[in-house]
Amino acid sequence: MQKKLDIPIMADVVAQGKTPEILFWVGCAGSFDARAQKVSLAFCKILNEVGIEYAILGKEESCTGDPARRAGNEFVFQMTALQNIETLNTYNVKKIVATCPHCFNVLKNEYPALGGNYEVVHHTQLLQSLINEGRLKLAGGGVFEGKKITYHDSCYLGRANNEYAAPRAILESLDNELVEMERSKSGGLCCGAGGAQMFKEDEPGDKRINMERTEEALATGAEIIAANCPFCLTMMQDGVTAKEKQEQVMVYDLAELIVNNKGL
Repeated sequence: MQKKLDIPIMADVVAQGKTPEILFWVGCAGSFDARAQKVSLAFCKILNEVGIEYAILGKEESCTGDPARRAGNEFVFQMTALQNIETLNTYNVKKIVATCPHCFNVLKNEYPALGGNYEVVHHTQLLQSLINEGRLKLAGGGVFEGKKITYHDSCYLGRANNEYAAPRAILESLDNELVEMERSKSGGLCCGAGGAQMFKEDEPGDKRINMERTEEALATGAEIIAANCPFCLTMMQDGVTAKEKQEQVMVYDLAELIVNNKGL
């Protein structure tokens, strides 16, 4: 039987007179979507493994408001953001890590205009820094040795924040063969869910964007598609399933790949 994972809640930690090193911003997908919940748990396992003092807001965390702003509802965005900023400032939060690039982007680049000034990092950036520092040691010759893995650049980590190196450095640490898609890095293709498209019906067209992207991933011959975003995970997995390749090709977040490598 798997032991229960201890995930600290900010209110409890502060009540004990402690100040966590980082706040893990779980996000709506990471909290409520069954697939993204696995990523949240994987990331927490890694944080526990390396001994980082962290906490989550739990029920005090609200949506960042990013989908509302992308969909054009500025009022809802600002009301939501201001509520979150008040909560974060109450706990004197300094550093935030997010597993969702959408949360990462809005917290890092758009909250400061409303008074929310924090050091914000994406979980792949934190994981890579832990590997560089020697705090997170990956097993050589592990379960991914020699396997072909292709990496999908999410829009909000890639083009919006120019982070292409950290996720690839993590993959290189896993003893696999990284095979790039035809469109990658600054020339990458959206999975089809960005800009609040995740919550809209399909617009008229001949082909869904996630199918176009999945075909590019499958064309590499990769056995694993790596991603860093809950929306991308959903869209790529849907594409792989539609192509009836779900038995041959797996879709994982980078945190999950590390957990599998270490057997956590």
